Amino acid sequence: MSTISLRLPESLHKQARELAKQEDISINQLISTALAEKMSALMTRDYLNERASRGNRQKFQRVLKKVRSQGRPPIEGDEL
Repeated sequence: MSTISLRLPESLHKQARELAKQEDISINQLISTALAEKMSALMTRDYLNERASRGNRQKFQRVLKKVRSQGRPPIEGDEL
């Protein structure tokens, strides 16, 4: 495990202390968890953007036409 020196505005430090106390965890654990959640969100965004860049609207429309051509009505809530 490594150590990092972090300067926080007093108001943010106070809120972090209060939240950590409410959650019954240390401020270090609160900040580590918050950082992990933020990193996960950013990495997920990047992953989804990369996947979206490989998408092909024409292929997607062809697949949708196959589904519609089977003559079944859409499941309730899936209507266009």
